[in-house]
Amino acid sequence: MNPLTQLEAPYPAHDLPDELIPMTTPKGTRAMLIYEDLARERRREAERVARNQRLVRRLSVAKRWERVSAWAARRAQRAADLV
Repeated sequence: MNPLTQLEAPYPAHDLPDELIPMTTPKGTRAMLIYEDLARERRREAERVARNQRLVRRLSVAKRWERVSAWAARRAQRAADLV
């Protein structure tokens, strides 16, 4: 027989000492800071995504205007050749 199994614990297993029980109640406003940090990080991520989308839109608009101006230049050249 194992001698370790015969030893009795100084307290029952369901009666844990206070130093082993994690404290879940925050002291002060520290718990709120976690949520504020998460909210700030979500805001920063949203701003980064919006900044990237603005850049993509600006590039696509620039390409579009290049095509429009090239088309207008070709049309103007054809009109000048006819005159």
